[in-house]
Amino acid sequence: MADTNALGEYLRARRELITPDSVGIPRVGIRRVAGLRREEVAMLAGISADYYLRLEQGRDRNPSVQVLESLAGVLQLDEAATAYLMSLGCEVPRRRRRRPRKETVAPGMANLLAALALPAFVEGRYYDVLAANRLATALSPRFQAGRNRLRDMFLDPAEQSFYPDWEQSTVALVAGFRESVGTATDDPRFIELAGELSLASERFRTLWARHDVKTYQGASVTLDHPQLGAMTLNREKLAIGGASGQLLVLYHADLGSDTADKLNLLASIQADPPEPAFADKVTA
Repeated sequence: MADTNALGEYLRARRELITPDSVGIPRVGIRRVAGLRREEVAMLAGISADYYLRLEQGRDRNPSVQVLESLAGVLQLDEAATAYLMSLGCEVPRRRRRRPRKETVAPGMANLLAALALPAFVEGRYYDVLAANRLATALSPRFQAGRNRLRDMFLDPAEQSFYPDWEQSTVALVAGFRESVGTATDDPRFIELAGELSLASERFRTLWARHDVKTYQGASVTLDHPQLGAMTLNREKLAIGGASGQLLVLYHADLGSDTADKLNLLASIQADPPEPAFADKVTA
């Protein structure tokens, strides 16, 4: 799944999502495209239609920062999506492909996981669960070392009942995955994972083709626990210093809420937790 024209595919995917009405272009006659035409994007960005066509076709892959900023404005990109567009348009020297190596969790982080009284796990660059405490696994058996969040979300039917708003959850997950991977789409680990999901999940194929990008951030999520029922939790994703691409994922409830009571009950059942389990897998 290595992308030979990532910039062109991104521009095309994003312009197809912008309606003419949203940029003040009147609908006249029959339009064969749902979004903007190429010449309309070019006009709004202040560049020639021929130059924009070359960008989409991959015949010009080194546009100026000013051109990219203009295109970001026309395509209504937010800060994270604009940064992603900039990364696609900048000429970056290709590095030799490194041998796959294990993503390992530092001992200090392992101790922190064991000590936390909240569901928590460490997530790798490709959304592998690298380590998890027992409370996280009690919240969901898929929050444990060796699992992959993308595979579970798209290929495990249990996830659709666990996430009542499954469709919106998949949108956010894929957008975060694209931001996490960045331009490293020739990485063997990415090719393996994205290829597997593209073959097995129409939903993943559809969302990946949208080229949405979203940086990791806190969010409120509702989960349907099989024993405790609906739980509305705050999810935080915190970058781990010295561990490139790894995030500490935490779930916590609002004080005094019904979910807080349920989380306390879950914690009492999991008293005296053992040390967190670790994944033993090779990732890029």
